[in-house]
Amino acid sequence: MKLKDSTAITSFKYLWLLKRIYPYIKPFLGRVILGFIIAIPVGLLDGVVSFSLKPYMDYVVGKQNLIIFGHEISYSILAVGMPFAIIFFAVFQGVLRYINSYLTDWTSLKITNSVKSDLFKRLIYMDTSFFDENSSGIIINRFLNDPDTASKSVVEQIKTLIISVFGAASLITVMLYSSYKLALVGVVVLVVAFLPVLLIRKKIKSTSNKNIVISGDILTTMNETYSGNKVVTAYNLQKRQENSFINALNNSFNVSISLTKRVGWMSPIMYLIASFGIAFVLFYGTKLIYDGHMTAGAFASFVTSLLLLYKPVKTLGNTLSGIQNVFVSLGRVFELFDYTPKIVNSAECQSIKPIENEITFEHINFSYNSEKQVLKDINLTVKKGETIAIVGNSGGGKSTFVNLIPRFYDVDSGEIKFDGINIKNFKLNELRDNISFVFQDNFLFTGSVKENIMLAKENASEEEFNTAINSSHLKEVIDNLPNGLDTMLGERGLTLSGGQRQRVAIARAMIRNTPIIILDEATSALDNESEAVVQKALDNLTKNKTVFVIAHRLSTIKNADRIAVINDGRLVELGSHDELIAIDNGHYKHLYEMQFKNKNDIDMVKI
Repeated sequence: MKLKDSTAITSFKYLWLLKRIYPYIKPFLGRVILGFIIAIPVGLLDGVVSFSLKPYMDYVVGKQNLIIFGHEISYSILAVGMPFAIIFFAVFQGVLRYINSYLTDWTSLKITNSVKSDLFKRLIYMDTSFFDENSSGIIINRFLNDPDTASKSVVEQIKTLIISVFGAASLITVMLYSSYKLALVGVVVLVVAFLPVLLIRKKIKSTSNKNIVISGDILTTMNETYSGNKVVTAYNLQKRQENSFINALNNSFNVSISLTKRVGWMSPIMYLIASFGIAFVLFYGTKLIYDGHMTAGAFASFVTSLLLLYKPVKTLGNTLSGIQNVFVSLGRVFELFDYTPKIVNSAECQSIKPIENEITFEHINFSYNSEKQVLKDINLTVKKGETIAIVGNSGGGKSTFVNLIPRFYDVDSGEIKFDGINIKNFKLNELRDNISFVFQDNFLFTGSVKENIMLAKENASEEEFNTAINSSHLKEVIDNLPNGLDTMLGERGLTLSGGQRQRVAIARAMIRNTPIIILDEATSALDNESEAVVQKALDNLTKNKTVFVIAHRLSTIKNADRIAVINDGRLVELGSHDELIAIDNGHYKHLYEMQFKNKNDIDMVKI
């Protein structure tokens, strides 16, 4: 699934999207409904000022007493009371707005966190290929920013919509009360001014999708600049990174301004429509006053309502645009929810049993995409407790081969079997619980040294922990750390040296105590001294285990039971070191001689 290519095709399926988001709203439905209920009087109170103008103008300014239900109220009392009443209603509306905003923010954040939590659960179970195909920037954007726009805004936008609708309704009611004839004009103005909003839905969707991709590029550039800061400095790549970042910003600007050019006319058009309506109201209202069909107070109340009506109408237009943006984001969010990882448990998966005999690779073919096949018809049998080294040319498929064992990827054809049972028939978590990895560049999490080791087996005993520490030759490292095992590691463990990180990773693998060990270039990035210590730790780790070793330095695998040579995706040679070195013009012999020839050359230079 390439996130850059997604189009959120469900963006206009409003009812379907609301049904999908409802389970996240349901736990907080009481507060959501209460917020919506409070939004009604908040909107209705918008008509108080315009409603009060009619009696104020007709009775206070006209110095006439007001008669209500047979009771006469002096205009002087109205002159004092009505301003205070307006202030009271404004304070009351302000309190309601505060309560409503608090409820909206509380429920919106809760809903957003629930969606983010479930999306993150999806993310951590995504296939390795998903992370191969998508940059860190676009993943962060899609899994964090879209839920913010979607779930956080959905309640806010609906609340604003309710306030706008009831605000418009209260003002239209005042207009009808003042003059139903002029009110018809106002309603026509409202409808016509509202129409442009319906024309921009698709443009909002297109722009939103493009901006997600561009924002992902911006984040990726930031991440690469952070992670590759030494390379940036060493190769003077500051200008390259700057240009990449500025280009992404310019692209974002161009996409956003493109939307502005297409929808920016909405506000002027609405102003123009409103001005025509107001002009007609002034002309026709004056006639009604002259003809005695309308009082000056009613006219003032009507015109004020019409002018105030433009605000909720404009807000309504912006809200509907915002709601469309919410639905676009919702479409993208549920697109992620609906993505099914390629590697999952089969319908009839079974618990794994300890390997008693062998692991077999039968006619294995694999490709990352249809363009190039990486592994081609590989057949191999590995006995329990055997150490098999995998060597070959760079890019020949060595790492890909071992990545198939824990099902980071699935074979295109062929089968990998444990004692005759296809690994696809095992429960994924149990399969991986039986395998430990030590990579060339092992990832350490932010946290203490102890936490990083215990990740592999949280319930490990103190004895198991101490054994792992001693066997991985990590004790001397811990003794030299400021806080020992409780020393906090920086991001990716970069506060440790390469050899120290490797020993932490070996301790992590050792404490897990799995029957299968995969060593992927575990010592290739180390200096000779560090390699010697790490190699001792690896020897302790691999005792009585079934081991797959990928090694660039052939001197480290001479004692492997067998060596498999994979070149250009094919298994071209298989045997012990002595057997392979005896093959004239053999692939392994060529690799071995080239390496040691280079080593001798280096020694000669030193002499």
